[in-house]
Amino acid sequence: MKVFLLTIIVLAIALNGVPGTTKNAPQRPKSLHKYWSSIAMKSSTWNGYERLDFEFEGRKCILALPSSPAQNKPWIWRTEFFDAWPAADIALLGKGFHVAYINMENMYGGPVGLKHMNLFYDYLTRERGLSKKVLLEGFSRGGLFAYNWAARNATKVAGIYADAPVCDFKSWPGGKGHGSGSPEEWDRLKNVYNLTEQEAIDYKYNPIDNLKPLADAHIPLLHVCGDSDDVVPMDENTSIVAERYRKLSGSIEVISKPGCGHHPHSLEDPTPIVNFALRYVKV
Repeated sequence: MKVFLLTIIVLAIALNGVPGTTKNAPQRPKSLHKYWSSIAMKSSTWNGYERLDFEFEGRKCILALPSSPAQNKPWIWRTEFFDAWPAADIALLGKGFHVAYINMENMYGGPVGLKHMNLFYDYLTRERGLSKKVLLEGFSRGGLFAYNWAARNATKVAGIYADAPVCDFKSWPGGKGHGSGSPEEWDRLKNVYNLTEQEAIDYKYNPIDNLKPLADAHIPLLHVCGDSDDVVPMDENTSIVAERYRKLSGSIEVISKPGCGHHPHSLEDPTPIVNFALRYVKV
């Protein structure tokens, strides 16, 4: 009887997927090397460095290559808005880092987006030989991707640089605090996560709620924020992360820009960001 039940369970998973996952999530190809080696690359120049554009798992991707890769082939993963305020990325290319990006627009760090990230990570580390430890870079809503993926893949993360990051989707796009919010984006996010309004409000796996896996793995954090941000307010996002992460004995540095709103991102002089990367990423 037990064998019969086990067989039924295995067949159900094979047909329908693991409970709690999305059926339309990308599936891992059977012959990875053959699949990966067939990907067409378009080469161009980006800020003096070679840039490869390609499609992976149906998503547009970019990989910027350093002129002289550092030992261990370190990389920084921009989870959203490639080429927006890229000073730190360009500086790190000069230090031998690769810069990677996969377009996950309108996925808000949800389950399907995270599965795309898993496959993209596997491709870059196994086929391209990049370091097994990645520096995640979350700009604005990209913070949801960076933190949600890190919480599920803590051993693969060297650090997180988050810039005016969304750390609680109730703040943005929900607008449930004093931020401006976005009703259209909020409806889209609930659909992506398959949540009702009340379920979204009660959701307990936003970055602000799910920091323990990062603290347990001793992942260092750097946040750069404008203290006058009315789109992704600091007190609803970064400030909560900082307080909770420190209580978990985690390491976090917050650079607050006086009088700055949600834009511009980054720093005029990206040296503190570059130093953070070099401090925690093996090169």
